[in-house]
Amino acid sequence: MIEPNWSICRGVRAMDALDVALIQALREHPRAGDLELSRRTKVARATVQSRLAKMEAAGIITGYGPDIDLAAAGHPVQAFVTLEIAQGRLEVVAEELESLPNVLEAYVTSGQADVVCKIAATSHEDLQETLLHISKSGSVVRSTSVIVLSELVHPRVLPMLARDAKAAGRAPAYR
Repeated sequence: MIEPNWSICRGVRAMDALDVALIQALREHPRAGDLELSRRTKVARATVQSRLAKMEAAGIITGYGPDIDLAAAGHPVQAFVTLEIAQGRLEVVAEELESLPNVLEAYVTSGQADVVCKIAATSHEDLQETLLHISKSGSVVRSTSVIVLSELVHPRVLPMLARDAKAAGRAPAYR
C-alpha cells in the first residue's frame, strides 16, 4: 500500500499528489465508489479506502454533500454583510446568526468589521428583512452589506491543493 506524505507542520497533515488526485476525482465524479476511484487514480482500492479514511480522520474531507446552485434553488440574491458587534457579545451574535436560515456562513474577522456573513435570499425584499432582523439585534452596533452581482471565481480548493502537492516535490506514487 502507498503511504501518504505525513509531514506534519503545526499539526496539519501535508497532502501529496495522490490525495489531490482522489479529491479531484471525487469532485468530478461525486457518486463514484472506491473501486471507480481506484480505476480513475490508478491505485489499489485498498489504497483509496485508506487514503480517504485518513483524510476524513484528519478533517481534510468534511463531507460528501451535493453542491447546490442557490439561484436554481430559488435564492438568486446573495450578499456579504460585515458586522461590528458590541464588546463581549460574540456568542450572542453567533446564536442570532445561526437562528437565521438565510445566513449561509459567518466568520470572525480582523480589521474594522468583527464578523463577515454570506447571506442568500429569494428576493431583495427577503434580503432586506434579514438585514433588518440583524440590525435590530442589541449586539450589532453597525452593519454594511454588499450585494453580489455575479460570480467571478467559483468556490474552489483544488488549484491550491495541487500547487501545494507539487511544491512538496514528491513524485506521484500512483503513476
